[in-house]
Amino acid sequence: MTFDSMILFGKRLLDVLLVWLVFYYILKSLRKNVKMILLFKGILFIVVLKIVSDLLDLVTIGYLLDYVIMWGPLALIIIFQPEIRNVLEQLGRSQLLGRHKVLTVDEREKMVYEIIQAVDYLKKAHIGALIVLERDNSLTEYIEKAKKIYADISSDLLISLFFPNNPMHDGGVIIQGDKITCAGAVFPTSDSMKISKRLGTRHRAALGISEETDCIALVVSEETGRISIAIGGVLNYNLTLDEFKLMLLDELRPKKAFVTTEEEEDDENENI
Repeated sequence: MTFDSMILFGKRLLDVLLVWLVFYYILKSLRKNVKMILLFKGILFIVVLKIVSDLLDLVTIGYLLDYVIMWGPLALIIIFQPEIRNVLEQLGRSQLLGRHKVLTVDEREKMVYEIIQAVDYLKKAHIGALIVLERDNSLTEYIEKAKKIYADISSDLLISLFFPNNPMHDGGVIIQGDKITCAGAVFPTSDSMKISKRLGTRHRAALGISEETDCIALVVSEETGRISIAIGGVLNYNLTLDEFKLMLLDELRPKKAFVTTEEEEDDENENI
């Protein structure tokens, strides 16, 4: 293989990799967007129907589908403009290299211990709280508008941030890695019809931010003291403390570890 051939091969390989990367992040964003999934299914149905009409020589339906295919893209852009904008925003928030910090087993255990201690106290005292843990999707836009802290996670600090006399207790706390980054954060509320009308702003905010990003949103109800976790647009409501802990540990565990040793897995299982 000559040098020119190697350069040409490298360019083609780079071209294919870039196309694959674009489609990967688009599909990754679509996976958690219900409206865009329905849109994708509708487009697929129209394409299949067009192929069938051409094979069976169905003139009338084929004629109508030609107009749909011709003007459909423009209509979709106009009708689904908010959903398309949300997908592009999610792509912009995504961190290409994954989490800003991959926690070790000990760091995860310590973080979960401190959070559980705080949640247990808040639950018993009926103090409302919203704690959001960042994962692959960046929460920078919410951090910028909140009160910066950047402190080590501790149950005492979490409790004090949500104490009723604290001016930031109504907002949410954002955790990046093993640090409390900010407090008093404001998140978009979900307009989902599936969530009970009895649930307040905290639960809707937890569900809303979990719909837009891949974060873990932890909620303590001020009225009932019940604890919940919102992940991927699904609210796991009224969990026991043990269920809360196990779900949190499972979600924080790296899904795709580059190197996983048996010793690390055994240590983690023992801690659970």
